[in-house]
Amino acid sequence: MRASIEVADIFRAAGPAYRATHAGHLSLHQLKIMSAVEHCRTAAMGGHVEACTDCGHWRISYNSCRNRHCPKCQGAAARTWLAEREADLLPVGYFHVVFTLPAEVGAIAFHNKALVYDLLFRAAADTMQIIAADPKHLGARIGITAVLHTWGSALTHHPHIHMIVPGGGISQGGERWVSARPAFLLPVRVLGALFRRLFLTRLIALHQDGRLRFYGSMAPLAERRAFLRHLSPVRKKRWVVYAKPPFAGPEAVLAYLSRYTHRVAISSSRLIGFDEAGVTFRYKDYRRSGTDRQQVMTLSHDEFIRRFLLHALPRGFHRIRHYGLLASGTRKGNLERARALLNVAPPTDDAMEEPPDVRPPCPCCGGQMIIIEILERRYQPRAPPPFVTATGRSAS
Repeated sequence: MRASIEVADIFRAAGPAYRATHAGHLSLHQLKIMSAVEHCRTAAMGGHVEACTDCGHWRISYNSCRNRHCPKCQGAAARTWLAEREADLLPVGYFHVVFTLPAEVGAIAFHNKALVYDLLFRAAADTMQIIAADPKHLGARIGITAVLHTWGSALTHHPHIHMIVPGGGISQGGERWVSARPAFLLPVRVLGALFRRLFLTRLIALHQDGRLRFYGSMAPLAERRAFLRHLSPVRKKRWVVYAKPPFAGPEAVLAYLSRYTHRVAISSSRLIGFDEAGVTFRYKDYRRSGTDRQQVMTLSHDEFIRRFLLHALPRGFHRIRHYGLLASGTRKGNLERARALLNVAPPTDDAMEEPPDVRPPCPCCGGQMIIIEILERRYQPRAPPPFVTATGRSAS
């Protein structure tokens, strides 16, 4: 069922004025994201005509843009990804761990997204694996699925990593499965301290190598002393690592993943109003508790689009990554070994099959809908360029 207001409606109505106002200041990548959101599931994308095999009812379905920043396209992408991940689940408890960057470092990340986001992934994953391998804690090799989010609930820039971690791992010798305690994986204070050290050491190395860039009010940080002074407060601050209680079974893990892995900065379900005054949406104020946490905010059209585009990921950047036992190159063998140690049968072939192409049934009789016609993409007619003479003047 279509939401009463969609992000695409805002982009179609306010996008042209935003592009005109910010001409020359928007990257081609941002312009492509705006165009994809505006045209997703419209005649501009092409589509097909479906007809019911029972009652003959027909409908038109337009194609998705498949842009990973588009709120409409993430549902199908998440379903396909989840079907592949379902076969990887082990019959153990799973923990949700969150690594968050302090605001001072987040400001550096905004100007160096590819480098700092990648560093965030690596530092968080290394922290988990180092502490888990320590015999004083778990003493095992663990598996990690990590997802990058760059936003807060109010669409502000707030980079952090969500991790899903099985409650245990394979011992260093590979001879047994080491289970975590029922409601405890690893000490968060120890994780936070190591995460801070690894991240800052590597961030300073990037600066020393001249790989970081700074613009506007951040430009003075290009100088080493200014950069170190900027980082001085966060060296003493406690870095937030949050571990939630384990999920209640594999189904809960999949439900969580379906909400988090392919999420974008804001979904249409959070939109409340859109008029000349601006865009009104729901958000969570995490400084409050209870019912006061749910708040409402109104932003101007330009500010809403600006905040949405803050979270455009660099081209080709992987926002879902796997580490340890779940690293792509060794996942199959590690999972087979883990199942053998847990005395669990491997998943059946049925569980590993690709999901069928599920088409919504006929709204009239519930019958099967089949494609009867393909619609080509609609292109706007364009006038031919004027003929230019050798003198550079347009011929009449």
